[in-house]
Amino acid sequence: MSDEPSELTHTTPEGDAQMVDVGAKPDSARRAVARGTIRLRDSTVDAIREDDIEKGDVLTTARLGAIGAVKHTWETIPLCHGIPITNVETDFAIDDDRVTLTVAVETTGKTGCEMEALQGVTTGLNIVWDMTKAAEKDRDGQYPDTEIEGVRVVAKEKREL
Repeated sequence: MSDEPSELTHTTPEGDAQMVDVGAKPDSARRAVARGTIRLRDSTVDAIREDDIEKGDVLTTARLGAIGAVKHTWETIPLCHGIPITNVETDFAIDDDRVTLTVAVETTGKTGCEMEALQGVTTGLNIVWDMTKAAEKDRDGQYPDTEIEGVRVVAKEKREL
């Protein structure tokens, strides 16, 4: 991590929020990978593995939701550019007490796709939570064992065309 402060590009000289002008930048091939985890009860993870959740196929639904979120990121993050998504890959890893989702996004354009990858991960994990919440609630309707954690960009690539 650089110790040098970076120039603020999302504000005007007066301090008002603005979208960054990327019009003069050359197109490049870009790829970003994000990952996050949802902790669940062991019994809930077993039910996901066995496709035994009342609402349906958790991982297929989460995969479709993650891809849709990637494609619509610009609509939910105010200063994010709408970019042409050329590929989205989703991968689930299932352990005893958690599901980890990795989302890789590719684009060719003037700006990166980190926010799209992060949006895919957070939406996908929120869908897992939504689809399993009946199994995760305790007697008081709370979620003492359910937690989304570790959401981060794990890789970012940029190459000239």
